[in-house]
Amino acid sequence: MSAPSPFAAAPAPLQRWLSIVGIGEDGIDGLGRGAQDLIQSAEIVFGGVRHLALAAPLIRGEAKPWPSPFSLAPAEVVALRGRRVCVLASGDPFFYGVGATLAGHVAADETWVVPAPSAFSLAAARMGWPLQEATVVSVHGRALDRIRPHLHPGAKLLALTSDAEGPAALAQLLTETGFGPSRMTVLEALGGPSERVRGAVARDFGVADIAALNTVAIEVAAELGARVLSFTPGLDDDLFEHDGQITKREIRALTLSSLAPRHGQLLWDVGAGSGSIGIEWLLAHGSLRAIAIEADEARAARAARNAAAFGVPHLDVRQARAPEALADLPAPDAIFVGGGGSGDGVLDTCLEALKPSGRLVANAVTLETESELIARHAARGGTLTRLALARADAVGGKTGWRSAMPVTQWSWEKT
Repeated sequence: MSAPSPFAAAPAPLQRWLSIVGIGEDGIDGLGRGAQDLIQSAEIVFGGVRHLALAAPLIRGEAKPWPSPFSLAPAEVVALRGRRVCVLASGDPFFYGVGATLAGHVAADETWVVPAPSAFSLAAARMGWPLQEATVVSVHGRALDRIRPHLHPGAKLLALTSDAEGPAALAQLLTETGFGPSRMTVLEALGGPSERVRGAVARDFGVADIAALNTVAIEVAAELGARVLSFTPGLDDDLFEHDGQITKREIRALTLSSLAPRHGQLLWDVGAGSGSIGIEWLLAHGSLRAIAIEADEARAARAARNAAAFGVPHLDVRQARAPEALADLPAPDAIFVGGGGSGDGVLDTCLEALKPSGRLVANAVTLETESELIARHAARGGTLTRLALARADAVGGKTGWRSAMPVTQWSWEKT
């Protein structure tokens, strides 16, 4: 039995005036009766040129291609509230699709959504992979670097690319980072008459004449020395490009623990240096955001390069000096102030800007900064910790402990 039309017996103005219909490469042949009815009964049908062509035999109202730039699209749709509007989308509209975009502008009880299988679902079916065991990554309109954190030997990845050049670019990235033995399968135009599935090893990738609509399945295999980013904080210092201005891995792990990343939160990394704190904050979860403030131009550029190399190119690096650079930033949920970021007025500005229940962590290596943190702890409370680290090193012809500079850490939660 087909689903009832949201337009049937609806009061005026129409409660569910907007329908969003997922359509695949098989066009209207793959649509159920309910989805077909939604398209036929709509006064206006929005979609990409390809979508409108696929659904053309069903469209009775006005066909409207998406505007350019696409950012204008939600306003055009919302302006038609109360009329019968249908939006066509690729596959599942709420899986990296237009449905997710429109959800920020139209309430759920105003919409009726009929999804089709997503490109990821179709690719998993062709590969025989349980979808819940694969990692799905969209690099459609996004930096390919976002795939880097997921490159672990034995992992199975499904990557949605932007265009025909995407698979070859992925193969090059895999090869350059030590994952050249990975098996790649290029799945094109899935579900339609032009569907094609071809495979190659990343380092010998030679697949040509690839359709613009493609998904790449990657069975990750690594060479010795491949750049594998572990899931725990405290990544090896040597993975970062730095000039010595870096929070060392053990101190970094303890610092991230004190910053306590939580879903959707924003970090200010003040005096970012190599960007290591902001980078590992972002690696903790895909919902997190971070702004790195660094006064030195060369270090700010280095932090941006590191962010790309670690698969978090969305780290927002600001080459500017605190506290002036903090004035117009969105309020943070957590702040890290490194030894190079605690100049005059910085801590006061950070304490004031921090959201309620937000955490501030400040590290000091100099006596002057340590004295300031001791005074802040005495005045405001929180936790004051002294972190001392020593590593075994050569001493003449023998081995001894070589101590790093101790770090004084003040962590505080705003109430």
